[in-house]
Amino acid sequence: MIRRCVAAVDYGYPWDALIARFKFRGEPGWAAVLAEPMLEQALAHDLLHANVLLVPIPVTSNRLAERGYNQAWELTKVLRRRTGRAALADALVRVIHAPDQHQLSKAQRLNNLRGAFAAHPDHVPRLAGAHVVLVDDVRTTGATLNSAALALQQVGVADIAALVLARTPSD
Repeated sequence: MIRRCVAAVDYGYPWDALIARFKFRGEPGWAAVLAEPMLEQALAHDLLHANVLLVPIPVTSNRLAERGYNQAWELTKVLRRRTGRAALADALVRVIHAPDQHQLSKAQRLNNLRGAFAAHPDHVPRLAGAHVVLVDDVRTTGATLNSAALALQQVGVADIAALVLARTPSD
């Protein structure tokens, strides 16, 4: 599974409002600002070593059409530019169109995304044996990241870590 998950900030004021603008109000330009604390997080430097491959969590095709962008890919592009690390936008694909996580209870979130992701068949040779850092905007229960990690493990990814902008405080 995921060896380490690094979150830059707690999901609270002022980050929650900025993330909402970025994610739900069609303002992808916030990616450059929001990626800064991710890059400044000391533990992130350990994750972003030279041979790592950055992989954003994909959104559903419906969400992509509605929003016009994938917020995790927007963050990943900034991380890629600032670190020089390789990134693969479509390493993972959504194979199940489950309800949005932010609208579900904790118990529902944990079950909602089982089997939701698969490695893109064209990228399996590049992923096998790779060191991957999953990138996402918010980690709540970890269900999304764990489901994505499972899909990567199934194609032989050697090491999986995660870097997220925010995490919800522990219950």
